[in-house]
Amino acid sequence: MSAFAFPFPVVVCDTGGTNVRFALSSEPGAPLGPITHLITDDYPGLPEAIEAAAPKLGARPRSMIVCGAGPVVGRKLKLTNAPWVMDGPETARRAGLAQGLLLNDFEAQALSLPAIQADWTRKIGPLAFAGHGPQVILGPGTGLGIAALVEADGRFTPVSSEACHIDFGPVTDEEFALWPHLERAHGRITSESVISGAGLARVHRARMMAKGEPDPKLEPQQVTAAAAADPNGDAAASLRLYWRIVARFAGDMAVTFVATGGVTLAGGVLPRVIDFLDDSAFRAAFEAKAPVDALARSIPTRLITRSDAVLAGMAAIAAAPDRYGVDYSSRGWV
Repeated sequence: MSAFAFPFPVVVCDTGGTNVRFALSSEPGAPLGPITHLITDDYPGLPEAIEAAAPKLGARPRSMIVCGAGPVVGRKLKLTNAPWVMDGPETARRAGLAQGLLLNDFEAQALSLPAIQADWTRKIGPLAFAGHGPQVILGPGTGLGIAALVEADGRFTPVSSEACHIDFGPVTDEEFALWPHLERAHGRITSESVISGAGLARVHRARMMAKGEPDPKLEPQQVTAAAAADPNGDAAASLRLYWRIVARFAGDMAVTFVATGGVTLAGGVLPRVIDFLDDSAFRAAFEAKAPVDALARSIPTRLITRSDAVLAGMAAIAAAPDRYGVDYSSRGWV
């Protein structure tokens, strides 16, 4: 067993290009304290944000686990959509922390899967989660995050993925009609360019142009608002198509990782458009993976609906670090 430990109280933190969320875990297994929300742009970096959050946490933290949307290199993480460069050892020194750990956001999402409780999720289809075998978690937000989790000898190890950047093509007649009208990102049509938050708007705009209509030039929030205002209108039809595209990509990732433990959907976009999710249509697109459709049919799917699930998952890592296959010796801050 490793001697690595996170001294409590532990603060867990989820950083993004817009918001930073903190919560305190007072002791192993204790419920998280209230979430403190800060705006990323209001602070030059993580140490300053910790100082601002500390009075609201209820106790001074002794260690920290933080995740962010960006690549982890050693003990540093550069946020993709904000100027922050989070330096773990420097943060520990300035904030007076005894220990810390940086995780990529979907690495953290994958590591959080063992802590997910059934009432934090919305099951998609009839299959129940048993948690046996590799699991996949994916979700659209500003980009598209994808990771897997495998278990061996009672330890959980995350597997990162950049499948968001694979080329992505049409399958159904409806998709073939709109594909020529899809806006490209970096000159390509990728899974991320279609399934991210921006992709939701791209799908709607391309669908309307395929019908011979002018480009509606709507942002994702406007598409969602229009769909809510008219559930039988074009925006709603585009959202239902978007869900089917998400489903077939989720099925691709399921068979890629042979994810017999299940596929979990997360991210900021899908919970906001859950009213347009049709379980049977989702499962039909997810399972259409001949000649391995029997495998796809055996894999359960669900959507995380609890916004602080990743924070709870990071608190679980702090409580029992030996359960997780993380190279603490090279990634721990102290």
